Amino acid sequence: MTGGAGFIGGNFVLDAVRKGVEVVNLDALTYAGNLDTLSSLDGNPNHVFIQGDIGDAALLKRLLAEHRPEAVVNFAAESHVDRSIEGPAAFVQTNVVGTLSLLEQVRDYWKQLDAPARDAFRFLHVSTDEVYGSLGDTGKFTETTPYAPNSPYSASKAASDHLVRAFHHTYGLPVLTTNCSNNYGPFQFPEKLIPLIIAKALAGEPLPVYGDGLNVRDWLFVGDHCAAISRVLETGRIGETYNVGGDAERANIVVVKTICALLDARRPLADGRARESLIAYVADRPGHDRRYAIDADKLKDELGWAPTVTFEEGIARTVDWYLGNQAWVQRVLDGSYRLERIGQA
Repeated sequence: MTGGAGFIGGNFVLDAVRKGVEVVNLDALTYAGNLDTLSSLDGNPNHVFIQGDIGDAALLKRLLAEHRPEAVVNFAAESHVDRSIEGPAAFVQTNVVGTLSLLEQVRDYWKQLDAPARDAFRFLHVSTDEVYGSLGDTGKFTETTPYAPNSPYSASKAASDHLVRAFHHTYGLPVLTTNCSNNYGPFQFPEKLIPLIIAKALAGEPLPVYGDGLNVRDWLFVGDHCAAISRVLETGRIGETYNVGGDAERANIVVVKTICALLDARRPLADGRARESLIAYVADRPGHDRRYAIDADKLKDELGWAPTVTFEEGIARTVDWYLGNQAWVQRVLDGSYRLERIGQA
């Protein structure tokens, strides 16, 4: 049982179902939930989609009893930092209160399983490196780095991480947690940096870059992230946290210029301008963390996972995906993707 018609969850669902895994997919379909992402699974008996909220205890109880999952993967989250600055309450409601609701129902379901099923069950919570705060010019986040969240988004995710840990230590719930670096790839909602820059650069519009553009992030291709989640779910040690990183630190301005060069080569502007000329530095985000970097050695050493897609390969594949899927992008940009919703379960 999992959740995702959005970016990471959607890619994970697509991968799992294509491998023959039966997936019950619960998603509230807020603004970033897009059923177009899952259209290739229409009619697939291994995929059951339910529109609903993880805060709906009665719905969760019914779905758990009806489908009897062997694992629950929690992708449900409000995730855009800018939106959390403008309206933090929604982030607390989904990321904290919603996760608590899910944990309570999963705990009660897990406790009534017979011994073999109870021993095999797993609850995997997908989180972020932003819970660790900001780094200086050197060093990387490890699983033992103290939490120091600096935005309402990261604070809400930190709280949810602590709840997951507490349910393991208090109730014995067999949990796993992953904290990942910045994801990119197909189906990402175009409010995030990479798809936003692609969309604006294709339209010949100004390309907004916060501050001096030198904020650094570790970039992780979404397919590698999904593979890491699967590996942790299958072989991770109960109660443990695993950091997932792409080993690809890049300053934001470098990412933007890389996208510009790729688009100039593939689809030049009609007036012949280089897209770098569209870069527009804008006022920095309040409390903008300077640098993130992930040490993923624990995941590599214990479970044998490592990223397989370099940033250069991944960003080119991502640009090509958006160029080849402009109908998907346009339905997001004009809002038509939200007009076709499945009724509540």
